[in-house]
Amino acid sequence: MTSLHRALVGFLLVVLAAVSGKPTGAASKSFTITNNCEYTVWPGILSSAGSAGMDATGFALAPGESRAMAVPSGWSGRLWGRTLCSTDAGRFSCVTGDCGSGKQDCAGGGAAPPTTLAEFTMDGSGGMDFYDVSLVDGYNLPVLVAPQGAAAGGNCAPTGCMADLNGACPADLRVASASGGAGAGVACKSACEAFGSAEYCCSGDHGNPSTCKPSAYSQFFKNACPRAYSYAYDDATSTFTCAGGDTTYAMTFCPSTTSVKAAGASPQAAGGLPLMNDTMVYLGADQLGAAAAARPPSSLLLAVAALVLAGALC
Repeated sequence: MTSLHRALVGFLLVVLAAVSGKPTGAASKSFTITNNCEYTVWPGILSSAGSAGMDATGFALAPGESRAMAVPSGWSGRLWGRTLCSTDAGRFSCVTGDCGSGKQDCAGGGAAPPTTLAEFTMDGSGGMDFYDVSLVDGYNLPVLVAPQGAAAGGNCAPTGCMADLNGACPADLRVASASGGAGAGVACKSACEAFGSAEYCCSGDHGNPSTCKPSAYSQFFKNACPRAYSYAYDDATSTFTCAGGDTTYAMTFCPSTTSVKAAGASPQAAGGLPLMNDTMVYLGADQLGAAAAARPPSSLLLAVAALVLAGALC
């Protein structure tokens, strides 16, 4: 092989590695986290014990900003949004979702309730990804999780809580901002957080599905966000699964609450999208585009590069 051929082969191998984004034969998963709110959100990330860590555990997203992150194989953990954050005397803290680290990186700290949580277990039982959006620890932000590019199989569909519950939160669950007006809500507690009783926390004598039932408070969350967890044993309507493979999970804070059709989409073609507040939701082109940007390249591109590579080896 001439030096020219060797150089060409080396270049094409770099191109193939770059566009595929993964070693040959390995599945690639990623998060695309987008802030659609009119204010800055600071996402926080906590990996479960024994799970590989993510590249970052906290950062800022300005309005309209997105960030793509690779997800380690077999990763499990939770993501959430922090709001009303500031730095005082060198210590970073947030009014909602604070992780107690004193800086933007959560560094192993979890979210202080009340916080809307997105929970994931990748490559779990049967090779499936398991995910949900949970209001068990309360609510602070509207969140949508939408899988993109997943293989067929499982209950693979968008989920989340698109409603703004802070204004509608019952008075005995409402968290008000010290800087806001009278009664201005910035988060909504769970009944467990507000009252601490076994009945609401599904603990003690209420620590199993037979004795822990939905309450009027959990039903407030469930009625507004029927696909989100509203209390500890709300599994039947709140856990979603996608078959293993190259999947991007698009997580959007403050997703559009108006029904917006992506270009070329029709109500009939959108049957896999969730019903939120009894309204069919269509992902807007901006949300679909953010997820598509992190998808693997087309097989045609890879095939062309492979053919050129094969010719260079001849």
